[in-house]
Amino acid sequence: MVYIFTKSDGPRKEDVAAKQMIEKNWGTIDRLANQISGGRWQDIKQARAAKTSVAEYDRKSFVGYVATERSAAARPYIRISLNNRVVVVDEETNRQVLFLGEIRHRPQGRVFCLATRANGFFDPAGDEVLEALAELDGCVLDENEVDEPFKQELARRLGFAEPRTA
Repeated sequence: MVYIFTKSDGPRKEDVAAKQMIEKNWGTIDRLANQISGGRWQDIKQARAAKTSVAEYDRKSFVGYVATERSAAARPYIRISLNNRVVVVDEETNRQVLFLGEIRHRPQGRVFCLATRANGFFDPAGDEVLEALAELDGCVLDENEVDEPFKQELARRLGFAEPRTA
């Protein structure tokens, strides 16, 4: 790290001179800015000076905010993402509802690791999920097999009515 020590405190002489020149010639600068912008500079200054009433907080005024109406109940399904994370997702909103674990590549093949502290996860799944899926922790998945049967088994153990296909 380099420290620069100067003999004087405060602004440099050049900065002070430039600021004084701008302040002294502000009328000319203002007139030229208004002339170049075709009067727009004056409009901007007046808009800044005008008192604007602060409207009551309106959530819909934010760009991109859309209130989502929820259906009666979430429609969860199991998704295995490209980075091998196994999650429960709401079909309507496509938001993650629950993180179940991940599929890790081990010498014996692809292994499902349930989200527990013993498997190295900081935020483990809930107790009821751990009880339902405890037998699947460490199960080896076939390399050539598609993940649909595994997804269906997870959905069955978690009590989803009908797992989403595809």
